[in-house]
Amino acid sequence: MIEVYSWATPNGHKIHIMLEECALPYRVHAVNIGAGDQFEPEFLAISPNNKVPAILDRDGPDGEPMSLFESGAILLYLAAKAGRLLPAGTAAKYEVLQWLMFQMGSVGPMLGQAHHFRLYAPEKLPYAIDRYTHEAHRLYGVMDKRLANNKYLGGPEYSIADIAVFPWLRSWKNQGIDWADFPYLKGWFDEIARRPAVMRGVEVLAAERKPLIDDRAREVLFGATQYARH
Repeated sequence: MIEVYSWATPNGHKIHIMLEECALPYRVHAVNIGAGDQFEPEFLAISPNNKVPAILDRDGPDGEPMSLFESGAILLYLAAKAGRLLPAGTAAKYEVLQWLMFQMGSVGPMLGQAHHFRLYAPEKLPYAIDRYTHEAHRLYGVMDKRLANNKYLGGPEYSIADIAVFPWLRSWKNQGIDWADFPYLKGWFDEIARRPAVMRGVEVLAAERKPLIDDRAREVLFGATQYARH
């Protein structure tokens, strides 16, 4: 059994989708990041960066329990455990891995900043809004160009690269995106969204997540609480 400590965020949904795609048995534990659950000692013991998701595989390597944090590392671990969604051949594997790293290093951080400055920042800063909105458009363009000549981001087969990117694009409106500008990416997005495992994965914990409308939740996520030593 894999214990999943998560919330209904793009990074959380990566792991929910992966587990559903691979039909691995799991049990989900809600970590309400608006309430500060990510700072509890029990969670920090497996996720020292106080970010969701994290997992505890009770049947890890050699039958020993193993915990992991960082969604990219978890995707790689689950792909190896299930023997799925990451090619075995060296060239094909690294074709996928470069797009996984693209998500981890660019798509997630930059779209996260777009969300912050467009939606959550207490002060509307035109420079920051323009900076990250333009970067969102640039990244969408990179992916659209890739998918003009490839069925999936990592090549001809669906992979962890697609699983990593998809949840971040579900908030395209919040990123200032017009799908008409990215037809190949939109076709890919719609196909991924119709996958049964994806539909199940994005519903995990979705009913528990509430809009960040209160000052306490915003302070926990973006204020001094985030930077205190726990």
